Amino acid sequence: MKSLNKSALVLAMAGLPFVAQADLKPIDDAQMGSITGQAGVTIELETRVDIGEFRYTDEGSLSIKDISIGGANTTGLFSEITDFRDALGLDATTNLIDNIAIEIDVAADGDAIINVLPLTAAPIDFGVSTGEWTLEGHTDSTLLASNFNMVGAFTKVGITVDTATDRLNLNTKVGISDLDVDIDFLGLGIRDLKMTGADYMGTKLDGTAAAANVLTLGATIDMDVYKATRLGGSGDALAIDLNTFAADMSIGEVLVGGANIGSVMLDNLVVQDTTMRIYGH
Repeated sequence: MKSLNKSALVLAMAGLPFVAQADLKPIDDAQMGSITGQAGVTIELETRVDIGEFRYTDEGSLSIKDISIGGANTTGLFSEITDFRDALGLDATTNLIDNIAIEIDVAADGDAIINVLPLTAAPIDFGVSTGEWTLEGHTDSTLLASNFNMVGAFTKVGITVDTATDRLNLNTKVGISDLDVDIDFLGLGIRDLKMTGADYMGTKLDGTAAAANVLTLGATIDMDVYKATRLGGSGDALAIDLNTFAADMSIGEVLVGGANIGSVMLDNLVVQDTTMRIYGH
């Protein structure tokens, strides 16, 4: 939020007819300093996105077909949450990403602050599905994965662009209620993968019993993205610092060769102080 430019205001007044200015009184510096613009912008959104194919080409290509991004469109989202389920809207069925308010502000120091929040008490549900993931060369191809389906919800997305450090910070809480995928080239299948906050399943981070509710359904992700020098030498790179990732994760079925070999549970998975540098070669 910035004060109005005085010179621009004087020029605007000079363009008014003389009669219109006859009743105008001068504004002193103290009064001028109190005149400001609006605090920010809020955008309410609902949408659905379908993409026939995404293709990345280097010498060969990676193809992802039949991409769909929308609402969860299921009545079984985070079924462990029973209190106030109807009021929270977890039984709602729609194929739209909705219930979204995007708040955009520019702070006095120039920082851009973007918050994506639910319009109501319900978390923002989403669904993502794809068809085949394929590696393609000039003569051969490999089917990497297929039948990818994921539904979940997020309760918070915070993005800050810091003008002092030239860094983008992402701070979000997102949960996956169910994820299924076939990893065809390895003969593997994942069924009923769930990812939540670290206090949702098993035990909390403090060792007490976990509690499945809307406040704990989202895994914590805090990361910085910026330009930096490569870790192994000179040259620029895209830097990604994962400050904190804290979650519980479970897999209902692990399929090998079509047969279920068991389930997996990770309680209080915490990843911290992780740095990556990404650049072309």
